[in-house]
Amino acid sequence: MALMPKRVKHRKSQRGRIKGNATRGNTVVFGDYGIQSLDAGWIKATTIEAGRIAAQQYVRGEGKLYIRIFPDKSVTSTPLETRMGKGKGEPDFWAAVVKPGTILYELSGVTEQQAKVCFARLASKMPVKVRFVARRTA
Repeated sequence: MALMPKRVKHRKSQRGRIKGNATRGNTVVFGDYGIQSLDAGWIKATTIEAGRIAAQQYVRGEGKLYIRIFPDKSVTSTPLETRMGKGKGEPDFWAAVVKPGTILYELSGVTEQQAKVCFARLASKMPVKVRFVARRTA
């Protein structure tokens, strides 16, 4: 099974609106390089997992991969050919809500060129536009 929370406070959440930029989780903290979201959107748990597999296949134990997002929003859908009413559908998939500026993945223990190639593979799987960022040195 893909990533999902063990327990949630409310079974079915409302859609909500994604507005503003990320004020938390917008700097590279754990690794040396990262990819940062430029758009707002939802990233499915299966997409996060696909990105993890693609990155780890490229890195092959050389570096360490950090995933900075977690799918904690349940997205529901009513079955097809169901009439109006009868309540809200069952949870269909789990998604991570991403704002512009959120760091999605980080890498450490690899060269900058290796990180760029790895994140280029990851960027093709993401439903939002991303860019390569390096850790700031103080």
